[in-house]
Amino acid sequence: MANAKMMPAEENLMRNNPATFAADVDPAETQEWLDSLDYVLEGKGEDRVRFLLSALENRAHARGVDIPFAANTPYINTIHASDQPAYPGNREFERRIKSIIRWNAMAMVTRANKNFEGLGGHISTFASSATLVEVAFNHFLRGRGSGYEGDQVYFQGHASPGIYSRAFVEGRLTEENLECFRRELQPVMGLSSYPHPWLMPDFWEFPTVSMGLGPICSIYQARFNRYLHDRGLKDTSKTRVWAFIGDGECDEPETLGAISLASREQLDNLTWVINCNLQRLDGPVRGNGKIIQELEAVFRGAGWNVIKVVWGSDWDPLLEADKSGLLVKRMEEVVDGQYQKYVVESGAYIREHFFGKYPELLELVKNYSDERLQKMVRGGHDPEKVYAAYKAATECKGKPTVVIAKTIKGYGLGEAGEGRNVTHNQKKLNEEELREFRTRFSIPISDEEVVKAPFYRPPEDSAEMRYLKKRREALGGPVPSRPKNVPTSKIPTIEEYNEFLGGSRGKEMSTTMGFVRLLTKLCKDENIGKQIVPIVPDESRTFGMEGMFRQVGIYAHSGQLYEPVDSDQLMFYKEAKDGQILEEGITEAGSMSSFIAAGNAYSQHGINMIPFFIYYSMFGFQRIGDLVWCAADTRAKGFLIGGTAGRTTLNGEGLQHQDGHSHLNAIAFPTVRSYD
Repeated sequence: MANAKMMPAEENLMRNNPATFAADVDPAETQEWLDSLDYVLEGKGEDRVRFLLSALENRAHARGVDIPFAANTPYINTIHASDQPAYPGNREFERRIKSIIRWNAMAMVTRANKNFEGLGGHISTFASSATLVEVAFNHFLRGRGSGYEGDQVYFQGHASPGIYSRAFVEGRLTEENLECFRRELQPVMGLSSYPHPWLMPDFWEFPTVSMGLGPICSIYQARFNRYLHDRGLKDTSKTRVWAFIGDGECDEPETLGAISLASREQLDNLTWVINCNLQRLDGPVRGNGKIIQELEAVFRGAGWNVIKVVWGSDWDPLLEADKSGLLVKRMEEVVDGQYQKYVVESGAYIREHFFGKYPELLELVKNYSDERLQKMVRGGHDPEKVYAAYKAATECKGKPTVVIAKTIKGYGLGEAGEGRNVTHNQKKLNEEELREFRTRFSIPISDEEVVKAPFYRPPEDSAEMRYLKKRREALGGPVPSRPKNVPTSKIPTIEEYNEFLGGSRGKEMSTTMGFVRLLTKLCKDENIGKQIVPIVPDESRTFGMEGMFRQVGIYAHSGQLYEPVDSDQLMFYKEAKDGQILEEGITEAGSMSSFIAAGNAYSQHGINMIPFFIYYSMFGFQRIGDLVWCAADTRAKGFLIGGTAGRTTLNGEGLQHQDGHSHLNAIAFPTVRSYD
């Protein structure tokens, strides 16, 4: 039997899980099992190891052994330091560029609020996520280069100042544009508060600041990309969907409500980055718990690939020296509310209250100064840790990936709001705070000028600017960007549809039946038939649409792996990889997200898709009004059809079903034309 040396990542996991060996009555036998696993891994590979572990677990269950479900891994980085790839970029150039972008983002909001009291805006979200975003910009986010669409990126809405700042440094926006932050109706183009394709139609791709809508839309966008590919309408195999999300945003039902769809559909073209700065508007996201561990359990349970980025490189030597696992035990004991306290306290406080609980941990940091302890960063502020996570995410096959990164809200703001409860509402800095910010990030602005919070862009021939532009050119151009040129389609003539214009000709027919006949013919149209996207939330049979099942099929990436119970019927339930109907199940929010993806395909993919979302009764505007707004802001095009609508058809099912006010609700959406 092989006596293979334990790998660093495995050794770290084992020793940092004290419970593993806590009741080990026969260590020699344990080692034999571990050696056997190493032998199989080296000789027959990972698949064989997975099979054997699964077989052992099944046998244990069959023999009545209760094996507890492990939803969490230890509170450390998923990727061990020894497994990190070499960082491909110039760290110094990237640090300088990121610092300049930080400064301009802060200056834009500060200046706006000094000139116009109460204008608003957010500094702290981007301050916490700058490294997460900049590593992506420098190495992963692909623009719309020649012949290639690029990635689709849902930016965290409150971080918009950082995206504007980068666009300014790249030369895409001017100082005048930045001066008009949140003041769109100016002679020069103003900048919308948050990502807003309607207000900035050649810049933003997706509106994301209504919490939770960006995440759910990103899932259905990734699935719609697969839909286009599987139906042979567009090669989307190289397009990746990214969503940058806040940890507090995960409390919105829409954020996590559809994550099982992403794993069920094996959307390995989807990457989420959750910025866990542990802070929301009023206080900690999980003061008495751990939001990172909570989210890990949720996503692992849903079948996602989860990569945690908790600690920066400063912590690696300590974790390596911690042979007993006591350091990770302490990391897991401390709750998020206390971690936030460490941010605003001194190194001496951290030494006493974090390491001081156990004498062995104090011994571990006896050679660390208080200043060094205070400056040890969280993983989301370490480019090497973030890059390793993103690289692993983009290489993962068969499932979506979520990168859960720990950061500090207001990072860099110092006494002005770093990690404090007031951080989210921070709108401007005073003179002393501006000087501190300037000095911390080495911005070349004098003491005399700093009070004005001037914008700064390096000279065009500087090494930083050359590096910045070279990286974006290598990745296909600027991000975000929205194409101005839109495709046109050859539509059928009205004469081709005369049969629908003469009434029912004496035959009794509901309006729903008439619509289904029309939709069926549209799907057969030689010019636009393949571009029709019927979207139904589990009501096709209610609307009399079952005849379309066999004709155009229900979309399923894996095809139909079973014989349907009604296979002997003419209108059996037919799933197909190239199916046309999006049967979403009982989810109006998911159906509307598909509607947005389809209705925006003219901009995202250069192809005019024509979605018809057929909803039941009042489950249209009333149920999902915020997503209707999202569709409008996205500049989506399509048709919303109230399938069984009206006050007279549903009496007895409860007042909330007696839909007599859809048209009143529709008035609230200026881009909607409503017909009865």
